[in-house]
Amino acid sequence: MSELIRLEHVTRRFQVKRQQAIKAVDDVSFDVRESEILCVVGESGCGKTTTGKIISGLLPPSEGRVFYRGQDITTLKGADWKAYRLGVQMIHQDPYASLNPTHSTYQTLAAPLKRHGFASSEAGIRARAKELLEMVDLTPASDFLDKYPHQLSGGQRQRVAVARSLTVNPSFIVADEAVSMVDVSIRISLLNTLLRLKQDMGLAVLFITHDLALAKYFAWEGRIGVMYLGRLVELAPARQLVEAPQHPYTKVLLSAIPEADPDVTRTKQHLQLRSMDVPSLLRLPDGCAFHPRCPFFDGEACEKVVPPFTFFRDGSAVACHPVQRQREAEIIAAPTGMD
Repeated sequence: MSELIRLEHVTRRFQVKRQQAIKAVDDVSFDVRESEILCVVGESGCGKTTTGKIISGLLPPSEGRVFYRGQDITTLKGADWKAYRLGVQMIHQDPYASLNPTHSTYQTLAAPLKRHGFASSEAGIRARAKELLEMVDLTPASDFLDKYPHQLSGGQRQRVAVARSLTVNPSFIVADEAVSMVDVSIRISLLNTLLRLKQDMGLAVLFITHDLALAKYFAWEGRIGVMYLGRLVELAPARQLVEAPQHPYTKVLLSAIPEADPDVTRTKQHLQLRSMDVPSLLRLPDGCAFHPRCPFFDGEACEKVVPPFTFFRDGSAVACHPVQRQREAEIIAAPTGMD
């Protein structure tokens, strides 16, 4: 599979006071290949949504570069820029805010179809809108086409939002907490719809979530990246990350996932943090940002030196001094473009 999206040392700052800025995203590098699923997991405020907006072109990076099909997006013009803007689409978290309440489902889907010439006649636009609704399991489509957002449930609204993202035949979808605002009972159904669309259309998906259990389900055949306070701290194939986590933060997150089997729950080891307080982005600690909470804190290096995001032979990458010392013989150079 060829590379679709690549981030190189991307940083995004926001000015919060006259003389002070915070790094919402700090030196993040990764790539996503065609038809691949990458889940980005982390606590609220870790920078995962900002990363998705940078990839979608909604926010420019303060430093670093974003590439689409090998081209720096800041250099794209004309047809290349249009191909990128159509090729990368976003599903927002809140279906109650992302849909215009004065537009019917048909109007919501028809606008991009008309604007970008994917259908011309009114009959053709209506037929395509029905097809899109059927693709996201809103059937019969005629029952939903002329309804307004207030006439739809939360799950139905989010499916309309998914259908809207598909109107321009994208190759890459950024799904920002796409199921967090819908009832738990229909989350799996919506995830299965996204997985089917990914398979049928060959889509690559960046799935942003705070729920590692959801990431485990959705990206089992893909990869999972873990973010903490703006930095990517671990990236690995999903099965490998779940079965053999490397970074202490990942281990803590996995230990907190509830298990369906009560016998497993009773015997499961829960890692204890050194502190429950999450540092402020305005006053980040020196060294590894996780060290004040880390159950595996290992002295001066953790306290004073920011660990580099290091790649290993098995395809994983970790930013942790103890892990890097333990696996020193397995370290490889960063992938092309990320060194």
